[in-house]
Amino acid sequence: MKKLPQDLSLLLHQAGQLPDLAEKAELLTNLDHAVKQMLSGPVTEQLKVANLRQGILIIETTTAAWAARINFQKSALLARLQAETLPMLTSIEVKVNPGLAMYTPISRNNTNQLSETAAAHINALAEHTEGSLGQKLKRLAALASRKRQS
Repeated sequence: MKKLPQDLSLLLHQAGQLPDLAEKAELLTNLDHAVKQMLSGPVTEQLKVANLRQGILIIETTTAAWAARINFQKSALLARLQAETLPMLTSIEVKVNPGLAMYTPISRNNTNQLSETAAAHINALAEHTEGSLGQKLKRLAALASRKRQS
């Protein structure tokens, strides 16, 4: 008999190093989100919480100018993080990582459009399909015609 594949969520919660890594990654993600909410302006797009080690939060940013800007707000940020999120936090280090700029996500507009011919084919298929799939195909064809009108 072949062994069935295990669910990834089960592997993350078993004993070993993987659950510890998953927990730390989740903590860093939550801290990154919290720090970005506490800071305002375009600086939030230029930083990333990199690590939490021995009570020291390490924040990476793309340039020295952004690091200086974060350093000006560091004491207020530390006080807020201690009060709201991490009481065991002792300090914040800001490091410059120019490679971080390569990983900033670029938002792109979705330009995918359904042509009139494709909408007509989907609608014809929906006429011959029963049940929920037919209804969904009709809604898809109607959505294509609505996008063209607006």
